[in-house]
Amino acid sequence: MVRPCVAARQSARVLSGRTRGIAGVAKIVSLNDEREAKREAEQEARKPSFDRLARLVDADMSRVNQHILDHMQSPVALIPQLAGHLIAAGGKRLRPMMVCAAAQLCGYTGSRHIGLAACVEFIHTATLLHDDVVDESDLRRGQESANALWGNQASVLVGDFLFSRAFQLMTADGQLKVLKILSDASAVIAEGEVLQLMTANAPDTSEEDYLRVIRSKTAALFAAATQIGAVVAERPAKEEEALSSYGMNLGIAFQLVDDVLDYSADQAALGKTVGDDFREGKVTLPVVLAWRRGDAEEREFWRRTIERSDQREGDLDHAMRLMAKHGTLTDTLDRARHYGAIARDALGLFPQADIKDAMLEAIDFVIDRAY
Repeated sequence: MVRPCVAARQSARVLSGRTRGIAGVAKIVSLNDEREAKREAEQEARKPSFDRLARLVDADMSRVNQHILDHMQSPVALIPQLAGHLIAAGGKRLRPMMVCAAAQLCGYTGSRHIGLAACVEFIHTATLLHDDVVDESDLRRGQESANALWGNQASVLVGDFLFSRAFQLMTADGQLKVLKILSDASAVIAEGEVLQLMTANAPDTSEEDYLRVIRSKTAALFAAATQIGAVVAERPAKEEEALSSYGMNLGIAFQLVDDVLDYSADQAALGKTVGDDFREGKVTLPVVLAWRRGDAEEREFWRRTIERSDQREGDLDHAMRLMAKHGTLTDTLDRARHYGAIARDALGLFPQADIKDAMLEAIDFVIDRAY
């Protein structure tokens, strides 16, 4: 009986350098394919992430998370139930992480930053609850939003509770300067929400006005979170200013990348329905730039879809084609990189440290999300 041609298989092994068995069939894989796979794996490993930052502040964040759980309790059962739904939905806790990171960068070894980080998260969570009501959003981080589950009234009122709890945590800290920073940020956020409402469905909004919205609505809380780290560590004013600048510019970059993702990411990655901004008539920078660069026919499209909310099948795809034509997503990313560079420069004041490297990597990750 003749045996299978072992020699032929061995020859293939020599020629290819490797064999792979799939369902009993030898597959020849070239060395070039393996080198390419290795190169891709190395590139993936080098991608920036929040992992390094998360590891460095992990002990503090465990205490922050416990603080959040302890202080969202209430005898009114709906409050912890609804707030817990949103808080448990995930998210990177980036803002409280920034409080902890900035405190560590400044050499702080006390515990005041724990309660203040929880305070920042409560402010952020309250704004999310209110945002989803205003925007009529059904999804938040890939799950049903609180207003979709419990209704608008409950979401607004629990948001108010979280704002109140945040102010209790501020006053418990006991320092007037901290109270001023966080209360000022809360007022600015509310102003940003109203300003966004005023520019909603207005595609002719200027870039300057749009940047005012995101500075107020998103970046102000980042700036407050990082500034607090220097305040509790009793660092000089120039370090406070540097960390505030870092947070402000990181926050602007963060929002600009979010604007891009709404027109370019898949739903699973984004945690909300792609095109939500378009469907809700939100004017973001890609729309502002497309309006500015468009001809009369294109501007009429933006008036119909954004200003008059008269949207038809295929309009989202057409909007994305116009953005590609005028390079508005690319240019929005370029602006995000610009603000990221300013945030990077702000940390130049501080000496080399692992936490500084992690905060710099956070800038890269915020921008890299777009790819």
